[in-house]
Amino acid sequence: MSTDFTQDHFALFNLPRRFAIDTALLDSAWRTAAAEVHPDRFVTAQDAEKRVALMRATRVNEAYQTLKSPVARARYLLQLAGVDTAEETNTSMPAAFLMAQMEWREAIADARAAANVDQLEALSRQLRGDVKELETELGSALDEQADHAAAALAVRKLRFLEKLDQEIGDAIEALLY
Repeated sequence: MSTDFTQDHFALFNLPRRFAIDTALLDSAWRTAAAEVHPDRFVTAQDAEKRVALMRATRVNEAYQTLKSPVARARYLLQLAGVDTAEETNTSMPAAFLMAQMEWREAIADARAAANVDQLEALSRQLRGDVKELETELGSALDEQADHAAAALAVRKLRFLEKLDQEIGDAIEALLY
């Protein structure tokens, strides 16, 4: 495999440049590419070849990690389209989403205070459902509507939900251990 460092992650794995991807195909393409560029295959090579092999392996693994994660994949697609999600600087959200965030945090705090692991796990399941729904909206915004502004907003919302998921996980861990 001659890894072309100028091709995008999708081309690297011979996948269409879209949010909705076949993850089984991605996994298979990654395993094939990773085996071809693994540094262990170049132990007897010259130092320059070893460095190139390591760079190729790193590139393949980074591309895989990016495409495997829905949020990272969406962020990458937006980047390819020249759109900055402005996650660090643009924290404005629709009022209804902010209210839902407050309700989530309250429910997490109540369940934690009550030491109710079952309630925290139920919140986690509910949150995963909300994440899936938002990922569906994100896929539509990217693949069907080419609405980059809506997609960037969805990425920022998903970051908020990732933080909530982490809070729930931390609360469960604190109660169990």
